Order: sequence, then C-alpha cells, then structure tokens
Amino acid sequence: MAEKSIQEISKELRELFEKGKLAYERNNLEYAIQLQEMVLKQEPGFYEAREALRATQLKKQANKSGFFRKILGSAGSSPQIAKAQLALLNRPLDALPLCESVLNTNPHHGAAHKILAAAAMKLGMIRTAVLSLEMAHKQSPEDKEIGLRLGEALIASRNTSRAQQLLKELKDAHPHDAEIHQAYKDASANHTLQAGRYDTLADGKGSYRDVLKDEEQAIRLEQDQREVRTEDIAMRMIEEQILTLESQPDNVKAMQKAAELYTQVGDYPQARAYYQRLIDHAEGTPDPLILKAFDNLKLKEIDRELDSLQGEDAASNQQRAHQQEQRKQLELEQCQRRADQYPNDLAIKYELGLLHYQLGHYQEAIPLFQKSQANPHLRIRSLHHLGKSFLHRGIVDLALRPIQTALAESVVFDEQKKELLYDLGLIHEKLDQADESIQQFKAIYEVDITFRDVGERVEAHYLK
Repeated sequence: MAEKSIQEISKELRELFEKGKLAYERNNLEYAIQLQEMVLKQEPGFYEAREALRATQLKKQANKSGFFRKILGSAGSSPQIAKAQLALLNRPLDALPLCESVLNTNPHHGAAHKILAAAAMKLGMIRTAVLSLEMAHKQSPEDKEIGLRLGEALIASRNTSRAQQLLKELKDAHPHDAEIHQAYKDASANHTLQAGRYDTLADGKGSYRDVLKDEEQAIRLEQDQREVRTEDIAMRMIEEQILTLESQPDNVKAMQKAAELYTQVGDYPQARAYYQRLIDHAEGTPDPLILKAFDNLKLKEIDRELDSLQGEDAASNQQRAHQQEQRKQLELEQCQRRADQYPNDLAIKYELGLLHYQLGHYQEAIPLFQKSQANPHLRIRSLHHLGKSFLHRGIVDLALRPIQTALAESVVFDEQKKELLYDLGLIHEKLDQADESIQQFKAIYEVDITFRDVGERVEAHYLK
C-alpha cells in the first residue's frame, strides 16, 4: 500500500482533514482526533493525516496534569495491544487503528509504536514506520531491537545518512555486538551507494510540524520511485571486492567487506573462506569481532535449518528441539573460547554471562557480570543481570544492591528502567518489605499501566 500525499486523496477527505487542522488549532483535540481517525480509516496511507494525528496526541498529553489523569489516559490499552499483535500476523492494516487507539491516550506507548511500525513496514508505508520508530527510539535510545528496526526503515526510506548516524550510536553503546556492527556496515554501504540519490522534504512550517519537531520528528523524506534491490547491490559490491583483492591480495578492508557481503546474501561457505583469510592474515590475535562474525556463520546455518523445519508432527518437533539445544550449546562454547582468547575483554565476559544466565547457569553468570560491570557501556545491564542472578539463586539480600545501583545510574525512564524497578519490587516482596515493593510498582504504573502485571498489583494494593 503506497503512502499518499494530500493531492492524491479525495476532495471530501481533504476537507475533513482541514477541519481536523482547524480543530487542532482551536485546541479542540478530541474532535481533531476523531476527524483525523475518520480520514485515516478511509485512507490509511495518507501520511500527513498520520503526522497530524500524532501531533494532536502529543498536544493532548501535554495538556494533561496529575497522576490520576495519567492513569486514566493509559487504562484499557492492554486488550488493544493484544488485538493489534494478533492482527499484525495476517491483517496488518487492522493493526493500525488498534495501535492508534492506544496512542490516543499514551502517545509514547512503546509497544503500540513497535507494532504500528511493523504493520506499516508490511504494508509498504515506510514514512509511517519511521515516524513511530523515531518516537520509540527517543524513549529507549539504547534498545537494540528498536534501533535496528529504525535503521532498516530509514534505509528503506532512503535516509541512509540518518541510518548510518543512528547505527553508529547504537554500535558505540553495544561495541561488541556483531549484529549491530553488521547493520552499521550495511547502512554505510547503502549510504555510499545512495549518496545524492534521495531528497529530504523541505522543513514544513506550521503547528503540526512544530509539535513533531519538539519530539525530534523533523525527518521528512520524499518517497523515491525506485526500489533498492539489496541482493543485487551486494553482489555487485562483492565483485568489486574480488577485483580489488586480485590486484591487492593483502587488502584487509576488501577481505572483510567480501566476508560481510557474502554473509548478507546467505552464502556462508564463501563468507567463511574470507573470514578465515582475515584471521590468517592478522598479526597476533585477530579482532574479536571478526572471530565472532566467523563463529556466527555456523549459528546462521543452524537457524536456516530450523527455518526449513515446517512440520508440526512429533518427529519434526523433536528434531527442532534437538537443533535448538545444539545451537545453545554451540553458542556457549564459541563464546567461552573467545573469552579464553581475550581474558580482558569485558564485553565478551558480559556476553558469556548472558548466555549462562539464559541457560539458567546463574552461579557461572555471577562472576562474569561482576567483572563486566567495569565496562561503562555495559555497567547498568551487568548490574541488572547480577542482581537477577542472585535473585534466581535465592540469595535475595545480595540481589538488592546491584539493582539499586543500576537504578541510581539510570538517567532515562526507558524499558530497562521499568525492568529494574519491577525486579526491585520483586526483591522487596521476597524480603517481606511490602511498602517498598509497592512503591516500585507504582513508579512504573504512573507512566505505563500496561507493563507486565503492575496494573493488577497496584490496583490490588488499593483494594485491600
């Protein structure tokens, strides 16, 4: 479904849209939302109406005050989110109004923005996806999933400059994450290829754009009629690297680029050959990111085999479970080998600790998180998992301090901070400290009533 400009919609809907703008300017926000939703119901790809609706939602929230008004504004969103998640599978168009109904009361609702963006991407509504993902990213700037999805949407919208900048920031926050590193490389390659081939929209003037500018929604892109065929581009780039290596066999950059591109197109044997060439060429110990990328090829092959197992019979389920278990063990062995090779690399210690934690090996995870907290980029996450590891082992009193320290150092009230508060609430609950426990859940409840079961917990507390 192509996104449409105001010139491409009917005269009747244009008039309705203009009425919505007038209602917005007169601060009749409920009526403005009603009119904007009416327009989007008939023309869901009308981007300016989506942009206007988002601005109205933000202005409506800005006009609110007080704790209870926030609670009332967030109530009832969980069923809509569940319905939207279900619709996303086969009816992405139906997911859009469900998400908007949640955003009408909480325009910063992370789950609603993520589902809306996923539906928009399925429908080919790229600018709509970028609009929501930018807002979700602002709320959780270090969230890996949101960052990667926003990067993909920006590349699809041909704003490769912004994608490159965003993924570099994400890479700096997760310096040893191979997936993010690869996404950044891809964005850089796309930017090189597309430089000068896309135009940004001129900055608009008016109240809608003013509000969205305040929310860092200043990106306005013209939709390019040409589609980028990623695999064709990758194959052309591979040919360039091979030609470079024929004349410069020791060109490390060309080796690495060839390995990355072969990985991108799914030719893992060729990717493995070029990564091995890089490893053999290294003076001393190879770059840990290169080793991880080399190890990941085997994991990607297993993932591809898992994707090919479509059957739901007992034999297929058993084979799938067996391969999943093999994958977990292989990933752990690979990471342990890298940790042995790079004993001072705190990012690898964190990665290894996380794998142990996910497998339920909490005793093995604890010393790894204790060491990795010295890495400033990983400190909060390390402290969080250290506390959770103590909690899972039943050493509840020792779980308290790492979580409290992580919370004290958390600046942004993002998803990670909600998780920290929730786990601190659980720890206080285990220590029979009911008042301290409910305070943590209330802190989440005030900004996101839909987070886990905090709604039920807080409401049950007041009904006692």
